[in-house]
Amino acid sequence: MELSCKCEYAVLALLSLVDHYPQGEPLQIRQIAAQQHIPDRYLEQLLATLRRSGLVCSQRGARGGYLLAREPWKITLLEIINCIEGRDAQPGTMPQADLTAEKAVVHEIWQEADQAANTVLKNCTLQDLCDRKDAKQQIDLMYYI
Repeated sequence: MELSCKCEYAVLALLSLVDHYPQGEPLQIRQIAAQQHIPDRYLEQLLATLRRSGLVCSQRGARGGYLLAREPWKITLLEIINCIEGRDAQPGTMPQADLTAEKAVVHEIWQEADQAANTVLKNCTLQDLCDRKDAKQQIDLMYYI
């Protein structure tokens, strides 16, 4: 399973919002774009998609911007991927007449891999990613001191 650039940008943008979640401060698109090196126009489209799915909310005005719509520990990676890529892309089903033993075995393994990936993504939240990031930064900091 490969993470698309679109999903990666969405997750990075949401991680920026997680950092500001405790203060309840909205972040403007240009701030997120600068932090995560995402083109402004592209980020604008991603945030609109995330807003329509209820993962972020927007606040208008001079001090407006985007905020997480829910707590970071309640937003899973699977939700984000499904929002950005579309609902549960499943491998196509083959007609029984075309189903050879080889094709059946490959299809079964693909479904097992897909289920395993979904389980991992369903159990990983934005807060988990943030905690991992903080731990990695601590290790990197300790290494260079």
